[in-house]
Amino acid sequence: MTLNILLKYIGIFFFLAILQVLVLNNINLTEFGITPFFYILLIIILPFETPKWSLLFFAFFLGLFIDIFEDTGGVHAAATVAIAFIRPFILKIFSVRGGYSPESKPGIFWYGISWFFKYAIVLTFVHSFIYYLVLEMSFAHFTITLFKIILTSLITIFLIIISQYLVYKK
Repeated sequence: MTLNILLKYIGIFFFLAILQVLVLNNINLTEFGITPFFYILLIIILPFETPKWSLLFFAFFLGLFIDIFEDTGGVHAAATVAIAFIRPFILKIFSVRGGYSPESKPGIFWYGISWFFKYAIVLTFVHSFIYYLVLEMSFAHFTITLFKIILTSLITIFLIIISQYLVYKK
């Protein structure tokens, strides 16, 4: 990863973290406190050739940044590191014929809406699942927790896909 690319993703890191902390964390969409986790977009869009250690590093500090401002004690960090850890496996599962092109990035404009949707929804759902599972630490209210996981994932994936059309280009 060149210095210019690294600086670009550091800028995206701070933009998404600040957007999450100042705007999205102050939006509760239901009486259950559903908040979109748009900040995970960084882990989703990092280049394919990002080293695993770098991926985990970005994920940990992104989650920690959100945890500090939300006072959630590491829940975001745990969920974000988990999706960074499984990301290479998910990319292998959804691998395109002939493999990923070296100059391409995970995105709608490179591999299409169908590929991107499957890839992003899995990571988003896993993030929401781990976040709410660790946060609740109980299966006492399983249906409410499952509702939160599904609704948070759907809202987050909607924002992520909209962002692909508004910001990212091939």
